[in-house]
Amino acid sequence: MSALDLAYARPRRKLNKGVLFAAPAVMLLLAIYILPLITLAGFSLTDYQLGAIRWEFVGLSNFTKAFHDPVFLRAFWNTVLYAAIVIPCGIFLALGVALLVHGRKRTRGLWEVAYFLPVTATLVAMATVWQFLLHPTLGPVNAVITWAGFDAVQFLGTPWLLIPTMALIGVWQVVGFNMVLFLAGLTAIPKDLHEAARLDGAKSPIDRFLTVTWPMLGPTTMFVTVTTSISAFKVFETVAVLTKGRAGSETLLYALYLEGFDYSNTGYAAALTLIFLCVVLVLSIGQTLHLEKKVHY
Repeated sequence: MSALDLAYARPRRKLNKGVLFAAPAVMLLLAIYILPLITLAGFSLTDYQLGAIRWEFVGLSNFTKAFHDPVFLRAFWNTVLYAAIVIPCGIFLALGVALLVHGRKRTRGLWEVAYFLPVTATLVAMATVWQFLLHPTLGPVNAVITWAGFDAVQFLGTPWLLIPTMALIGVWQVVGFNMVLFLAGLTAIPKDLHEAARLDGAKSPIDRFLTVTWPMLGPTTMFVTVTTSISAFKVFETVAVLTKGRAGSETLLYALYLEGFDYSNTGYAAALTLIFLCVVLVLSIGQTLHLEKKVHY
C-alpha cells in the first residue's frame, strides 16, 4: 500500500470507528423519539380509533376540528392561565427562598431538605393530601378561614377558583427544585465580585443583587424558566386527582388523555398531541432566544 493510500485509509478508519460508537445512540434516538413521532404524525392524518380494523385518511381535518372544539380551546386557555401563574411565581419565589437559604450557615441543610421534599413526593399522592386540606368541611384550610370569621371557600367546587387553586399546588411542587438550581448558581458566584461592587459604591444588598447576583444568575434563570414552563404545560396529575377533568378544569394533557384513552379517538388525540408539542417547542425556543440575549456567562 502506498503512502497516499495510507493517508486516505487512516481518516476512513477513524470515521468508521466514530460511526460504530455513535450507532447505538442513534438507534436509541430513532427508537425512542423519531419513529414514535413519525407514527404519531401518521395517526394524526387519519380517523383511526383504538381497536378499529379500518380507518381512512382525513388529512388535516383533525387539526381543523381541534381549533373548533370548545373543549380543547377551553383546555388550552386553562393551561395558559395555569402556566401564567406557575411560571413567574415558581421562578421568583424559588429565587427568594434560595437567597434566604443561601445566607444560612448552620440550618442551611435543614431548609434545603424541607423545601425539596415536595419534589421527591409523587404528585398523585400529594394531590390527594391537598384534596383533604382544601375540603370545605373537613379540611384545615377552611377550618382556619371559618375560625377567622369568614365563610368556607369551595376551592374545588367554584369554577373560577379551580385553575388558580391547582396553580398554587403547582407552584408548591416546583419551588423546591428551582430553589436547588438557584442555590447552585449562587454558590458559583465569586465572593470577590460582591466585594468589588461594595467598594464601587453598591452599599446596600439590593444594589449588589441587581448589579452582581442577578446578572450572574442569567444562565440559571434561563434554564429554570424553560424547565418550569415545560412542567407547567405538562400538568396532568393534579387535574386527574382533584377535579377529574370536570368542566372548567380541563388542561391540554388531560384533554389528550380523554380523547386517546377514554373515547379511543386515537387519530384526533394524535393531532392534539402534535399541537401540544408544537406549543411547548415554540415556547421553549422563544424563551431561550429571548433570554439568551440577556445572559452573561
